[in-house]
Amino acid sequence: MLKLTHPRTLLAAVSSFALVGCATVEVETDPVVADAPPVVEEPTIIEAEAPSAAPTFSAEGIAALEQAMGQYVADGRLYGIHTRLVHKGEVVSDFKTGLRGLEAQAPIEDDTIYRIYSMTKPITGVAMMMLYEEGKFELDDPVTKYVPEFENLKVLAGVNEDGSPILADMERPPTMSELMSHTSGFAYGLGGTDPVNSAFRDLKVLESPDLQTFIDRTATIPLLFQPGEHWFYSVGMDIQGHIIEKLSGQTFGDFLQTRLFDPLGMTDTGFYVPDEDYGRFSEVYGFDPESGALVPIPFPSVMFRKETVAFESGGGGLVSTMNDYGRFSQMLVNRGALDGVQIIKPETLDLITTSVMPEGASMSTLGMNAGEQYPGIGMGLTFGTIEDSALAETKTPSGSYFWGGAASTWFWIDPVNELYFIGMVQIFDNNNPGEPLELRETSSEAVYGALHGE
Repeated sequence: MLKLTHPRTLLAAVSSFALVGCATVEVETDPVVADAPPVVEEPTIIEAEAPSAAPTFSAEGIAALEQAMGQYVADGRLYGIHTRLVHKGEVVSDFKTGLRGLEAQAPIEDDTIYRIYSMTKPITGVAMMMLYEEGKFELDDPVTKYVPEFENLKVLAGVNEDGSPILADMERPPTMSELMSHTSGFAYGLGGTDPVNSAFRDLKVLESPDLQTFIDRTATIPLLFQPGEHWFYSVGMDIQGHIIEKLSGQTFGDFLQTRLFDPLGMTDTGFYVPDEDYGRFSEVYGFDPESGALVPIPFPSVMFRKETVAFESGGGGLVSTMNDYGRFSQMLVNRGALDGVQIIKPETLDLITTSVMPEGASMSTLGMNAGEQYPGIGMGLTFGTIEDSALAETKTPSGSYFWGGAASTWFWIDPVNELYFIGMVQIFDNNNPGEPLELRETSSEAVYGALHGE
C-alpha cells in the first residue's frame, strides 16, 4: 500500500494512504514543470519570549521548530508550508512561508484552503459518534443492519492459478467498530494486485457519482478477510458517510455542516471550493516519475470544484484551512467541547481514541501484517493511537492520537500536554527521488525538544 523506510515513519506516512480519485494515476508533466526551487524569501525567525500561558516551551526551541519547517522551503523540497502549535489553548507557534501557488506566485496566507484528504476521516468519525450518543447504533451492531446491500458479501479465500479469486462465505458481517477501525475486511483499491483491490480500481468505486452508487459497487466486491481478523486500510469511512445519511435523514454534507462545521465555526471546510474562494485554494504538486521534478498535478480530481467532485467522501473528500482544522483540533484537546458547544462527550472521545486492534494484528505497509509492521501504534475509531512511544520510536507521547492526508498534511493531538500540532502542505510524496519528507518526525522532534528545553 505504501513503502516506508523505518518503523516510526508510519506517523509520517498515513498521509500517503488515501488519495481519493487519483491515487493510482501517474503524475504527468504536461503542465508547468518546475525543476528548481521557487523563489521565496528565507524564513525569518523572530526572537521572542515564550508565551506566558506556555512557559514550558523555550523560545530557542520554538525558533528551532520554525527553522526546521522553513528549511523544507529554503531547500526546495516544498513550495509552501504552514504549521501551528497550540498549547492549552494558546498559540505557541504559527509559522508559514513559501507559496500556495507556484504558477501564480501567491504566498501562503492564514485563509489558504488545502486538500486535507484523509484528515477527513477523524471528522467523519466524530460525526458518526454523535449519532452513537443519540442511540442510533451500537458499536457491535453488524454493518448490514444499516447497509443491507452487504448481506451477501463473499470473502477472498485464495487465488486460483489463473488469477481468479477463491471465495468463501462471511462467517459474520463486520461490526460498526470494525468498520471504523479498518478491521472490517473491506479494501480500498489504492494499491495491491489481489482480486479485491483490483476490483475497486476496475469498477472505479472511488469515482462513483454518489454515495448510493458507491455502496452498490462496493457490494459486488468480496472482503479481503473475515471481519475482525486483520487491519487493512479501507473504504470504511466512506461507508460511514452513507450510514450517517440513513441514520440522520440528511445528506452527509448537510449533516457535517449543521452538526459540526457551523457549531465549531469552521467556515471554509467542505467538499468543494466555491468559485468566489478559489483564489485562496492551494495548488498541489507531485514528482514526475521520469525526471524527478516537482510538477503541478493536472487532474480534475484534485481541483475540488463542485462539478469535479464525484461524491461526498468521508474517507478523503474535504478541503479546509488552518483555522478551521485548528478549531476541530482544539475541540478534541478540550475533550469534545469548544466555546461552550459540546460536540461529543468526553467518554465518547475516549472510545474513539482507544485502540481496538485485533489481537495479533498490527498496522503495516501492505495491511494484513504484510510488509513492514509498526510496533507501538494502535488503531482507534478513525484515529491512529500512540500506544507505546518508545516502541514507536517517536517523541509524541503515549496516549496521543493522530492522522494525516495524502497531500502530506499531518496533525496530532497530545492530551497529556494539552496540545495540538497541524502541518499544512500540498505535495504527494510518492515518487520522491530523494529522501521521504518526514515532516511529522521532524516536527515532533522539534516540538518536544522545545517543550522539554532540549
